[in-house]
Amino acid sequence: QVQLAASGGGSVQAGGSLRLSCAASPSLYVLFCLGWSRQAPGKSREGIARIYPSGGSTTYADSVKGRFTISQDKAKNTFDLQMNGLKTEDSAMYYCAVVYCDNWVPKTGWGQGTQVTVSS
Repeated sequence: QVQLAASGGGSVQAGGSLRLSCAASPSLYVLFCLGWSRQAPGKSREGIARIYPSGGSTTYADSVKGRFTISQDKAKNTFDLQMNGLKTEDSAMYYCAVVYCDNWVPKTGWGQGTQVTVSS
């Protein structure tokens, strides 16, 4: 089972921006969506953004709506998460995966994450 690996995390001050990226071959997500989740220590995993590759429709969690943008680069076979206006509460491990389009359940699990740390 192929799991995706997220990249692009780092440390940033509150109000700053980061762009996360995830490589995904089209063969992996036919009829599925591409999604991002995060998990902070001691907290449950939160699905935050997903995109339907065929039509481009997107879904966001209320906690990130208006600040985060998910997009797909079909030429590079990647999908990104642009995070603007970062807050300290956005600090977490971020993961990407092929997910079912009506929920945040990953097709083959959440792969290797990338750490995002936002300081005040």
